[in-house]
Amino acid sequence: MAEGHPVVVVGSGPAGLAAAAELHSRGVPVCVLEKADAAGAAVRAWGHVRLFSSWRDLVAPAAEKLLAAGGWRRPPDDAYPTGSEWADLYLEPLAAALGERVRFGAEVVGVSRRGRDRVVDAGRAEEPFTVRVRTSGGEERMLARAVVDASGTWGAPNPLGGDGLPALGESAAAERIEFRIPDTGSAEVRSRYAGRRTAVVGSGHSALTTLVALAGLAEEAPGTRAVWVLRRGDVGDAFGGGADDRLAARGALGRRARAAVESGRIEVVTGFRTAEVRTDGDEVTLLDQNGRALGPVDEIVALTGFRPDLSWLTEIRLGLDATLEAPVELAPLIDPNVHSCGTVYPHGAAELSHPEPGFYLVGMKSYGRAPTFLALTGFEQVRSIAAAIAGDHESAARVELTLPETGVCQGSGLAEAPEEEAAAEGGCCGPAPQPVELARPASSVPQ
Repeated sequence: MAEGHPVVVVGSGPAGLAAAAELHSRGVPVCVLEKADAAGAAVRAWGHVRLFSSWRDLVAPAAEKLLAAGGWRRPPDDAYPTGSEWADLYLEPLAAALGERVRFGAEVVGVSRRGRDRVVDAGRAEEPFTVRVRTSGGEERMLARAVVDASGTWGAPNPLGGDGLPALGESAAAERIEFRIPDTGSAEVRSRYAGRRTAVVGSGHSALTTLVALAGLAEEAPGTRAVWVLRRGDVGDAFGGGADDRLAARGALGRRARAAVESGRIEVVTGFRTAEVRTDGDEVTLLDQNGRALGPVDEIVALTGFRPDLSWLTEIRLGLDATLEAPVELAPLIDPNVHSCGTVYPHGAAELSHPEPGFYLVGMKSYGRAPTFLALTGFEQVRSIAAAIAGDHESAARVELTLPETGVCQGSGLAEAPEEEAAAEGGCCGPAPQPVELARPASSVPQ
């Protein structure tokens, strides 16, 4: 029956590899399936960005034990790695330590129960999962005792459109829109934004990171301009907790972004929910749901969050919150309207369970559309789930985590470490930004 098969973990990012380490430490057979050719592919994609968390909070306990057995030494607790450093110094060695338990070039394209589609009740829980895997050699089927989906949300950014759907003309303007933090340290990327006007859409820390980068670029490349486009009615608490933030790098980012805005280098537009993107030659204009026009701009960076890809889980009985697309028991704990990452109660197998026994969403994907996630949360999730799978229900029910408080946890940090912040900031602060007057075209967008 199902107990004779391994646990399949989908994804070799921080949560997926931590899950594998936890299961391995309990003697549970595990197989990690990763569609990329190396561990932490999504982390490497934002490798130029420095994390809010220090190394103290970026190494899972079971993973550290496994690595230490092979002579690995943990980086200094108070250092803040970039995404690339996290992948190079931790994720890649961890995947190597797990050895043949990690398969690269193996994309999971479907999960079900053996001989049962999602409608069939009879004998369902007794059957193992079937995991459909696509490789360079074709497709294959694996049987699994349990499935832990740690595939993340990086591949499914939210669209620019303010109603959750792509704005009219968004697809046609795709070459002018970037959905992730640009690496302005790259000469090729810098040339895309230097001397040009860029609209940065979003209120989270990914947007703040981009604004700080563009403000720095403006000092080197005259003519570089940025306009910060917020759906909310005012800037409000978008700068975060500042000096009171217990995540120092997150607080530093908010202070840098505030200084850039107050210096006048960044225009601010509020209450703008994009409904249409109009392209005219080399220029792009955004129109909101009321027909206001913003532009022209040369480039758009849409940092409006991510959502889970559930398309390959159609045969699994998921219990998801109707709003957040997170597990129903977890959703009230992570509602971004109520919680920051530090006020989320630590949670595990009980909150992450679904009507399909033995199936779990973990890591960023477990949060659905909520942005308030920390690596520490993922490590606690998989510790509890591994205990539950192994039958140690007492351990699965325990809470073994205290999270840092204040601020929201969207996006990533500065290029510089917090200790470099003072030197990097220089002088400030010019006149406060003035509201930007937006034109209303003769032909407005239907409401």
